[in-house]
Amino acid sequence: MKEIQCDVAVIGAGTAGMTAYRTAKRAGKRTLMIESGPYGTMCARVGCMPSKLLIAAADAAHHARHTAPFGVHVDGNIRIEGKEVMDRVRRERDRFVQFVVDDVEGFDAEDKVRGHARFVSEHVLEVDDHTRITAGHVIIATGSTPVRPKELEPLGALLINNEDVFDWTDLPESVLVVGTGVIGLELGQALARVGVKVSIINRSQSLAGLSDPEVREAGRAIFNQELNIRADVTVLGSEVVNGKARVRLQVDGKELIEDYDYVLGAAGRRPQLDNLGLDNTPAQWDSKGRVVYDPASLQLKGTSIYLAGDVNQRAPILHEAADDGRLAALQAVSNGQDEPMARRARMAVMFTDPQVAVVGTPFKSLPEGAVTGSVNFGNQGRARVMLVNRGLLHVYADKAGKFLGAEMVGPQAEHIAHLLAWSLQMGLTLDQMLAMPFYHPVLEEGLRTALRGAQSALRGK
Repeated sequence: MKEIQCDVAVIGAGTAGMTAYRTAKRAGKRTLMIESGPYGTMCARVGCMPSKLLIAAADAAHHARHTAPFGVHVDGNIRIEGKEVMDRVRRERDRFVQFVVDDVEGFDAEDKVRGHARFVSEHVLEVDDHTRITAGHVIIATGSTPVRPKELEPLGALLINNEDVFDWTDLPESVLVVGTGVIGLELGQALARVGVKVSIINRSQSLAGLSDPEVREAGRAIFNQELNIRADVTVLGSEVVNGKARVRLQVDGKELIEDYDYVLGAAGRRPQLDNLGLDNTPAQWDSKGRVVYDPASLQLKGTSIYLAGDVNQRAPILHEAADDGRLAALQAVSNGQDEPMARRARMAVMFTDPQVAVVGTPFKSLPEGAVTGSVNFGNQGRARVMLVNRGLLHVYADKAGKFLGAEMVGPQAEHIAHLLAWSLQMGLTLDQMLAMPFYHPVLEEGLRTALRGAQSALRGK
């Protein structure tokens, strides 16, 4: 067995792992990157990029169907060729993946180890049966894997996840989506818009990660105008019948039996820590079976091991994964002596129509005395011009007027979320935000209305 010694060993070559590798190398440390699967980040291969490609096709179809209110009439039927839709998704996806592969191919060959890594002890890893690595620090960046509900396991290959969708060569006729989070709603709406019969179910009333009840219910009302979304549904069982996925559901106290081509499991993801041998290290677990780590340094308690990226479940977003990789590597190369780097303002965006965004402190975590400012986009000028006038934005501030966060369902939430996240990171107050310029007519004028509402609420206290 080959023996290698290094300062930092990185397990996983995704966004967090690649960033950790580069950071440690830049610091002059002997660094290894270990990968057991194909190169290419989750974002490029099965996440952000292919999903946006499918959404782009869905948006094109949707816009073509809804031109009449502008006086623009499209004669004849809108024809969607599923094979052409998926061909573009896969072709462009492969292009994005190749960019990542090219990056990895540029890494020093002696730094790359192929195979499955397993801890023999805190500082010793074995990769398959060919390499033994002794490392001063180990950064785990193995990502996450979709949760497969046990009630749906009998469906076998007909139970799919988002990773499977982007390998389709054609579109199916029907899909049941289980889960109303980011993956479920983004893919559910996109598939429905390109002609797939879609039903979406969830075991609770949760929707899109929104905790503000008014914003959540505004979103539910909007999405229900287009999509078949059912909440508080229990999956009782499943089986394959005549090549179809048959599911037994309990809906409003009644048992229903429904058949679909596929069932898309979108009920969450879990850390990919299986078979790493963490039991052979001093790592500790909490009462829920989660490995214990310091969220400031990403270091596993009592070890020289770090969790970076989706594997730590802190914020499964690309820029957060990159920051995790950088943070973990900086902590490793300084042996934990450096102060952990400051984190960016929290921001999450869902690319449905309308879009959903959460920035900073969500409603459920607001401190006592916080105030809310609101704007309904129903009568917002620019939104009406573009016929996207639906949605609700709530902004939050503390009793001193400092901006805390926001929750939103509405047009171009991705852009408004950035303005709010930047304001939060700069520590701005409502007064300072309102002192900024707002052009006319733009959607951001709706943001100004919400900020003014929060300002008035403060003055009324």
